[in-house]
Amino acid sequence: MTAPQPAIGEWYRLAGGDLFEVVAVDEDDGTIDIQYFDGTVEEMDFEDWEAQWEDGSLEAAEPPEDWSGSVDVEPDEDRPHRDSYDGENDLRASPLDGIDLFE
Repeated sequence: MTAPQPAIGEWYRLAGGDLFEVVAVDEDDGTIDIQYFDGTVEEMDFEDWEAQWEDGSLEAAEPPEDWSGSVDVEPDEDRPHRDSYDGENDLRASPLDGIDLFE
């Protein structure tokens, strides 16, 4: 069986169950950058990719439902949510502040 070309944004699973996403492909160097669900980034060369695919230790997989594992995003409890914004305490400057329209 021929190994599929690795595609950025596609998810795969190793035989051990480790889920990873292809995050970069460098044709010139012959390498593939992969990021595991826990955020660890590794490099794999095309020969390893093809060998693991052919011996069955690598397979296509569905992306995880909870994508936040590799992104390490935690909600900021101090900031109000957009749906609860009431317009008060807005510290951002208006782009029109300081313009005198009647000059």
